[in-house]
Amino acid sequence: MNEPLTQRHWLTHVAPKAAPAVATSTVLIIGRIWNANGAEHSVGNAALMVVLTAGAATAGAFASTGRGGGDGVLAGTAFATSGALALAGVSGYADGWSLPLLLWAVATVVAYGIAARYWRTDRRDRTAHERHTTVRREEHAHVERVEALRAGAQIETARAGAAYAEQLATALITRATRPGYDPAALTRAGLPELPAPTKHQ
Repeated sequence: MNEPLTQRHWLTHVAPKAAPAVATSTVLIIGRIWNANGAEHSVGNAALMVVLTAGAATAGAFASTGRGGGDGVLAGTAFATSGALALAGVSGYADGWSLPLLLWAVATVVAYGIAARYWRTDRRDRTAHERHTTVRREEHAHVERVEALRAGAQIETARAGAAYAEQLATALITRATRPGYDPAALTRAGLPELPAPTKHQ
């Protein structure tokens, strides 16, 4: 069983590793742009971000404690949204870079910590799949080798039978041409009688 081999582009390996830093950096940049456009020390904007952050965190808490153990993907998305809103709110409200950069660093580390867990799980699943695929290929290759050997043995047996039949027929024909040949003597000796030749129309 031949399966196509595909080689992924190097960006497909790098992109997942850079995604957490790109996400937190994007939120920081948007927050600072918002800061430059009037969000600095704006109580209304800060209150809005607090409400949105609390709402996202609450949604994440409900999603993680729902029936059947909760939805991990939904809870993770809600908590990530809550963290992003908090970072954007602080970046937009603060008048300097120190606090936004500190929160950006913390958020990036936390994001990589969470992502590393999923990367380990994905790596384990991929390794298990590769092992299963390798075992399956070896089993198919073994079955193909056994069938090839069996077919070769059957072919050799058929060739040997055909060669024996040809030699026997040659011996009988040669014996029949000699003087004193008596086919009835073969029958009396207990040898099987050869079928009479049939005429083809």
